[in-house]
Amino acid sequence: MPLLTERGRTSIAPWLSVSRGTEALEYYTAAFGAQQLHFFANESGQIVAQLSVDGAEFWIADDQDSSPETLGRGTVRMILTVEDPDAVFNKAVAAGATIVADIYEDHGWRVGRLCDPFGHHWEIGKPTS
Repeated sequence: MPLLTERGRTSIAPWLSVSRGTEALEYYTAAFGAQQLHFFANESGQIVAQLSVDGAEFWIADDQDSSPETLGRGTVRMILTVEDPDAVFNKAVAAGATIVADIYEDHGWRVGRLCDPFGHHWEIGKPTS
């Protein structure tokens, strides 16, 4: 029997380790329009938050030891499929992301790749066919 979320469906939600949780929360809200589904802050100000971008859920947490900034490399590449990848890509860059690859079309996708201010890589795109 599959494990079910409270919404009654199986899901996988990435957990992004960051070294500056509050800044990450502000970035993902500004860049992708993320909404908070769950939030916890301890007495030191470190956070854990569950976020949703149009129903696509992920988590962020202050975990400096596992963050790409500390490790010196990314640990996961996120793929965000949206209706207007150009607009989302440009909004993310305006919010502070670094372009890894400009938007292009290849292999049936319109896609671009960026690195967020916390070291996580995001491919923003949609299928073209």
